[in-house]
Amino acid sequence: MGIGHGHGHGHGGLADGSTAAAAHRGRMVVVLVLTLGGMAVQVAGGLVSGSLALLADAGHMAADSFGIVLALFAIWIAARPFSPKRTFGFQRAEILAAAANALLLFGLCGYIAYETVHRLADPQPVAGPTMLAVALLGLAVNIAGLLVLRRGQSQSLNLRGAYLEVFSDMLSSLGVIVAALLVWLTGWQQADSVVSLGIAAFIVPRAWSLLREAVHILLEATPRDMDLDEVRSHLLAQPGVLDVHDLHAWTITSGVPVMSAHVVVEEERLGECGRMLDELHACLSGHFDVEHSTLQLEPAGHASHEGARHH
Repeated sequence: MGIGHGHGHGHGGLADGSTAAAAHRGRMVVVLVLTLGGMAVQVAGGLVSGSLALLADAGHMAADSFGIVLALFAIWIAARPFSPKRTFGFQRAEILAAAANALLLFGLCGYIAYETVHRLADPQPVAGPTMLAVALLGLAVNIAGLLVLRRGQSQSLNLRGAYLEVFSDMLSSLGVIVAALLVWLTGWQQADSVVSLGIAAFIVPRAWSLLREAVHILLEATPRDMDLDEVRSHLLAQPGVLDVHDLHAWTITSGVPVMSAHVVVEEERLGECGRMLDELHACLSGHFDVEHSTLQLEPAGHASHEGARHH
């Protein structure tokens, strides 16, 4: 007896079927405008001052901007209606965008490292005061972006990706400010190149973390905050449940966990399948905040007729 049951929660997918990131679309648009403006100023400042660190920071802002554009596109496509061919719609597009963000950051780091090696071997003159003024403006833009994204970054992988990018950009702006002061006050031109390399080194672990989380979801691994042994124990503790097998849990997109299981129940309770399902789903939703679950109730001995399966 296969019976599906959906259960929605405010933590993940929203009541209208939209994703967690969609609720903060306006915030992302504001950050996009701020970031594009800051990037333009840093590019101009980098060219005028001759600072590689400013251009590196501008490149980071460009990556931020592109990443936010990807995220906004993913939010739009994820909101498209479900269909018989795509029963979960395009919600997974948000995770693909997060993975693309990470890969973009890796490419940016490689470019910064390449340019830094050339600058260290052949230092170029840098105008410290101009570099400092532009870096301070970039820092202000980053802080404003963080304040805008702070509320939603814990609810969506896409927003968390954008938040991490802006956060790392803020720290790189601090590094550029330090380099500008060193160039201006001490005349040490290589400080600009050293900070550029530091920016790249700082970005790499955050890009790796974002990519690892995206791959974890794309491989349909068990959600990191869920223990399937604990889930099984909770289900087995329900009245009338004899066994649980073919238990699977994965994530469609940020905040949208999915679960399926075969539940062996006492023969006499099969006639109360509606009540049993209510009890089982109350258990799952109350303890594990599962967005959607599909449970198959079956009598003892039925598993032998199912062929190959995963336990």
